[in-house]
Amino acid sequence: MELVVTEEQRELRDALRRFFADRSPSAEVRRLMETAEGHDPKMWAQMAEQLGLQGLAVPEEHGGAGFGVRELAVVFEEMGRAVVCAPFLATITAAEALRAGEGGHDLLPGIADGSTIATLAIAEDGGSWDLDAVETRFEGGVLRGTKSFVLDGCLAGLVLVAANDEEGVGLYAVDADAEGMTRTSMPTLDQTRKLARIVFDGTPARRVGGADAIRHALDVAAVALAAEQLGGAQRTLDMTVEYAKVRHQFGRPIGSFQAIKHRCADMFVLVESARSAVLNAAAAADESPEELPRAAALAKAYCSDAFFHTAGEAIQLHGGIGFTWEHDAHLYFKRAQSSRQLFGSPDAHRERLAALAGITGAA
Repeated sequence: MELVVTEEQRELRDALRRFFADRSPSAEVRRLMETAEGHDPKMWAQMAEQLGLQGLAVPEEHGGAGFGVRELAVVFEEMGRAVVCAPFLATITAAEALRAGEGGHDLLPGIADGSTIATLAIAEDGGSWDLDAVETRFEGGVLRGTKSFVLDGCLAGLVLVAANDEEGVGLYAVDADAEGMTRTSMPTLDQTRKLARIVFDGTPARRVGGADAIRHALDVAAVALAAEQLGGAQRTLDMTVEYAKVRHQFGRPIGSFQAIKHRCADMFVLVESARSAVLNAAAAADESPEELPRAAALAKAYCSDAFFHTAGEAIQLHGGIGFTWEHDAHLYFKRAQSSRQLFGSPDAHRERLAALAGITGAA
């Protein structure tokens, strides 16, 4: 597998960095996280029409650009760097489920052109992302059950639901205006990312895939989230190093003290190791799909811990200002904490990795 960043990917990164610096500065992030919708529809439209981000990995025959997860990883890294408020992770995860399924390809063009915001509803009140924990059922042409921690669940125009049926666990598409569906916003630590609880009580739905499609989507979602965590970790490192150069104590920059140097160096090692994990997982998704489950579990577990550590260090090394609402450090710390649990905790992914490696006693 090729584990390098191409010139085209670097150009994409540069374009995205300029775009998010202009459209999603800190002040805009703070404004959006206080709104019910949690995103800017105008920026969402620009992401689709000017940059083609929503359709980046959608096959060309379904209205997309036909690129892969490596390009998506570049996008998510830049979004994580800017703590972008947008239903992009939810929509891309749903798109991957549809692409891997057999009955919902007709829904992909709407995602690719930005007209459809979609999400994937897996976890229930217990918080597990394991398909064995799914209790929602599809019987008699309708869904009955409850989903929790659904990304942008109140906003999505298309909800893809994991439910038990006569074949095991299937994936079902539900329109936003479907009968018997009640959506409620959930309080969150990370105000930049909206979650919802959805109750299905006799909700009409159609089957668009099976368990394999759901597992594939969750693996790609883990890689995408790991890339976002990498972007956040890089930004917290950058802001800490910048501060250490200009903050003076005892007549010298605090970055000149050995203890500060050591902690910044440790942050750097974590970020670069996380980068390697993301590059490996993205390459596996595109070139060696049989390796994707292992690579995705490794990347999500490692990047979750790396981002959480660098975000915490950023607050500590900024001193008193790092603990204030006015400083951006708390935005990254909250995102790091919430992302650790999304799509499975680091411990859950390490257990999965051990099981895939055949280690005795692994869950």
